[in-house]
Amino acid sequence: MDSLHNKRRQAASITEPSLGASPPSLAGSVSPLEVWEEVDISSTDYARRRSELIQMMADLRSMGADALIDLPSVVVIGGQSAGKSSLVEAVSGINVPRDSGTCTRCPMECTMSSHVESWSCTITLRIGFDRNGLDLQKPTNVPFGKTITDKSDFEVWLRRAQAAVLNPDVSSSAFHTKTVEELRNMKNTLKFSRNVVCVSIEDPDATDLSFYDLPGLIQNEEAEIVALVKNLVEHYTKKENTIILTTIPMSDDMENQQSMSLARAADPAGKRTIGVLTKPDTLGVGAINQRRKWVEIIEGRSEDHTLRHGFYCVRLPDDAERAQRLSRAESQRRATEYFDTTSPWKDVSDRHRLGIPGFVSDVSQLLIQLIEETLPCLRDDVDKLFAKCIKDIDELPPPLANDPQVEVLGRVNAFCDAFKKFVNGSYQDKDLAQRNRALYTIFKRDIRGTAPDFRPFNQPEDFVPLDDTEGNMTLSERDPGVKVLGIYDIRNVIQEAIGWEIPNNVPYQAKVNLIAQFTKLWVAPSERCLAGINDVLDQVINALISTHFGRFKVLQDYFGNLIRVQVDICKARAQVAVRSALDLETTPHYTQNAHYFQTLRDKWLSHYKTARSRPSQYRAHRIRGDKEPASRPETPNPPKAHPSLEKDRKEYGQECSSPFGSKGTAKPRTSSTPLAETPEDKALRALAEAGYTNLRVSDLARLLPPDSFEEELVVMADVRAYYHVAYKRIVDHIPLTIEHALHHALAGQLSQSLLTSLLSDLASGPDFSERMNELVSEDPSITQKRIMLSTKRQRILDIRRRLVTFSKST
Repeated sequence: MDSLHNKRRQAASITEPSLGASPPSLAGSVSPLEVWEEVDISSTDYARRRSELIQMMADLRSMGADALIDLPSVVVIGGQSAGKSSLVEAVSGINVPRDSGTCTRCPMECTMSSHVESWSCTITLRIGFDRNGLDLQKPTNVPFGKTITDKSDFEVWLRRAQAAVLNPDVSSSAFHTKTVEELRNMKNTLKFSRNVVCVSIEDPDATDLSFYDLPGLIQNEEAEIVALVKNLVEHYTKKENTIILTTIPMSDDMENQQSMSLARAADPAGKRTIGVLTKPDTLGVGAINQRRKWVEIIEGRSEDHTLRHGFYCVRLPDDAERAQRLSRAESQRRATEYFDTTSPWKDVSDRHRLGIPGFVSDVSQLLIQLIEETLPCLRDDVDKLFAKCIKDIDELPPPLANDPQVEVLGRVNAFCDAFKKFVNGSYQDKDLAQRNRALYTIFKRDIRGTAPDFRPFNQPEDFVPLDDTEGNMTLSERDPGVKVLGIYDIRNVIQEAIGWEIPNNVPYQAKVNLIAQFTKLWVAPSERCLAGINDVLDQVINALISTHFGRFKVLQDYFGNLIRVQVDICKARAQVAVRSALDLETTPHYTQNAHYFQTLRDKWLSHYKTARSRPSQYRAHRIRGDKEPASRPETPNPPKAHPSLEKDRKEYGQECSSPFGSKGTAKPRTSSTPLAETPEDKALRALAEAGYTNLRVSDLARLLPPDSFEEELVVMADVRAYYHVAYKRIVDHIPLTIEHALHHALAGQLSQSLLTSLLSDLASGPDFSERMNELVSEDPSITQKRIMLSTKRQRILDIRRRLVTFSKST
């Protein structure tokens, strides 16, 4: 370890001092080096390279690169009375303002260059934030005052520069002649600012270095001010390529230092933090334990306080020495004498850790190495930023190239054509047609659920619904308005409708009343269907408006309002048309589809008769598998069965009391009884032999004996057959009415109505051309974004050019 340490010192004597036993690289975007890399070029070449790197970083920051990429930098943080200002003075060789309370109210960037023969300094204001602390599109660098050649003038000029930053509404030149007293007594607009006072020092006695001096951390101020300063420190220290110099007064415990807490939060592993211990001369002779603890920390033997790059101890001029305006060389001589003659510092083995020269030299070399290692990453980051910026620009709509009138009319025509294709289903996007078809399917299901629920029994609730003539289907979704009607319910309807009819005539009004019970239920499904169709239309219209007019907000608002007016007109007309279509089903009750009606009537009448003849087959408990209770007659005086059926009953027993199976259909033969003949087959064969050919099983119900509720069964069959006829009509009629009265009507009139409204509006205005320009005026947010991205692109190009130029020059 000692030989390695001596080797490092030897390299430092040739070029620059090392960082003692600590590896010189940082974590983050660079890979930490586990061994010391010696500088094998002459001190002159190294110094030139160092100066070029420092200047390049200063140039990049002046371009605002630090807001886009993570530039290597050094920041000095510390609390009030921690010796931070004295450290800055010792490092830079300049005097900074000293007042009671907080002096530094904005960041100061100090860049030092040693390749000169005489001392000089220039100050620039870098304005990168507005008065609310928000980023500006491009930072502005404002030269402040003349070049300073007398060190004694620097302090007042720095005060003036800080005052100019804190008063952004006043021209910076107004502060060039302000006196110290005027500056102390003036009331600043801002209490703190994120804008930077840039100080460029050319000093032949300096070490090339660049660092930020941040406002001192405070606690005895308003909560808002305390938080503002803390946030500013966190903003700088969180960047992975930032070296954190935290000043720690040895007169207080390290655990009490807020700067150390913030450094740990930003750099938990301590890879890029350097501790600078100040005020060693405040420790009394009797503070033995404290002195021993600080020595352990400096020599890297403390287990509680370890940093990769360790701690440095500096002795800085006190107020009396500052008043004497000692030279840098004299201040360093006194500090060296103090460390060499005072216990326990004179016994510290690593003398490089004591005093400003070793500290500044090590930090400078660490910064240079960090810059060297991050250069490839910086170039890659800039290239990625440039590609992202170009992509963002390409995603913006291009500036208007056409004549405004051509642009407006072209977009109107394109919108109308696209909507017509949506309506006709010929557009690439079939969303309108497919969603409407789905709604019409739901409408059909809802109308099917309004079918009359006739059950031809005395106690209809005890029997299953008869929802088709084959007994194979039961409606899963029935309209809650449908009432279960049994045989006596139908008789009551007939009796209530009797007027002056002759005997044996069922009043037509009875059937009308029953038909009205299901047709009135069609209103709600129709309105639901229309409402759903309207919602789909609104979504399609809004999407098309955004697509065809969204580029120009004024145009979108203008035509959006006109289009929605036409949509509302067509919606109202469609609602009237749907009501008219429903009114057609109220009166008269008519159909020319007589054959279909008669066929359905016969099937339902046969089905109802079959069900009454075999009630046990339709009881709800039988369907559920419950034990069948004792049967009860469905009529007060059941008539005698037909003689031929009586014979079947005797031959086949009670199970064959009807010529039909359990669901009113012929029982199929099974493979186990291939030669057996069902009663239905026998009946049909016998009737065929008697000359009654071409009969089906369903026709056999006509042979059943007369039913005392024959009239009621006929009414049921008539109404149920008519429902099916009307159902077939309405499930097509309502969708076609909506499509015709809403979509096709809107598509047919939209183009003419829009152009008529546009021409009428333009004719009533004072300037046709001005109105057209107004309609296609770009959204201010898009214009602003384009300007912002164009500025950013140029900014990135400047940064990229500076990096490329440096690479070629080296």
